[in-house]
Amino acid sequence: MECRHCASPLEKPGDYCLVCREQNTEAVVLEAGRERATMTMLAGDDDDDPTTATLDDPVLGETTITTTPEDGENEIVELRNFAGRIGDEIRRKRPEEVYAGGERDVIRAVREDIHFPCYRVDDANPVEAVLERRGNRALDVVQTPPAEKIGGSHTTLIGGRTGMRAIHTVADHPHVKKVIPGPIDAGGKGSQSGLRAKVTRADDGGNVRMLLRDGSSVQENRVVTTARDREMGEMIRDDLNEVLTDAEFQ
Repeated sequence: MECRHCASPLEKPGDYCLVCREQNTEAVVLEAGRERATMTMLAGDDDDDPTTATLDDPVLGETTITTTPEDGENEIVELRNFAGRIGDEIRRKRPEEVYAGGERDVIRAVREDIHFPCYRVDDANPVEAVLERRGNRALDVVQTPPAEKIGGSHTTLIGGRTGMRAIHTVADHPHVKKVIPGPIDAGGKGSQSGLRAKVTRADDGGNVRMLLRDGSSVQENRVVTTARDREMGEMIRDDLNEVLTDAEFQ
């Protein structure tokens, strides 16, 4: 494949061009199995460079990474190496976002290895689902560090450091503008499962609520997103709950 901007040869489809320093892949769709992972590279919908033609087919190509699962203590190292190889392939594309579906353990390990926005996608055909999703109005991305997104008049969080880690997990999402902790209600039903977190349905403005539960204490936290309506807010809610599940808060 050649670079879409300067026509320099690329080693693999969708690679970042080291000649003209331009991105060829805007998004990567990862279908993660425990033995095999398939990456599909997608070009952008629009091209700001008038000298470059827009592709009719946004799919630039596929890359497959395989592994042989190990048992026992060796599994930890093998899974980490598998995720690292997937991460290496993603990094050479330098995409703006990654969409991942499949085995949760593999996705969790890949999330820890890469530093690109990563969204969960559950569908029989994840590539088509992502193309349809990206065809909707693009959401603004917030670059503010998680700690700077947390504010409001209530500064106490239930669960101590664990509660703060859950809040940071949500605040780290690129489509979250602000997390505003609410008052703590100590009259809830007791639970022995430790701190749990869940994001509730979006309102008409696309914002959501994050519920923290620890024992008999419940705290409702307002999450301001970049969504413009309920539909886009629901997409963000699904992403946030997937991230919380991967972080073992659900």
